[in-house]
Amino acid sequence: QVQVAESGGGWVQAGGSLRLSCSANSRGTMAWFRQAPGKEREFVASCRWGDGAKYYSDSVKGRFTVSRDRANNALYLQMNSLKPEDTAVYFCAATGRSWSASAASRASSYDAWGQGTQVTVSS
Repeated sequence: QVQVAESGGGWVQAGGSLRLSCSANSRGTMAWFRQAPGKEREFVASCRWGDGAKYYSDSVKGRFTVSRDRANNALYLQMNSLKPEDTAVYFCAATGRSWSASAASRASSYDAWGQGTQVTVSS
């Protein structure tokens, strides 16, 4: 059974940076999603464990970087140039499947989820 745990998050002013961490015993695909109050959960970024292929949503491309640490079974999300609209609960997700870009962006593609971590960006 895949288990996922996130850490990081917090409060930052607009233009600042934060880094999220996720640990999971997965060898397929891992991803970050986020959910703002009153909105649906949306895809942020993913990383395929085997070949390291990475995919990003248009809203974070160029500002966020996803990376993996094979030795520590960890996934990171470096968030730079943060905006107030990035405020949300961020979730790490994992699956044993190796997904293509389209599948990796769907929440239904993942078997295991972390509890979520709050990111707040003030203007």
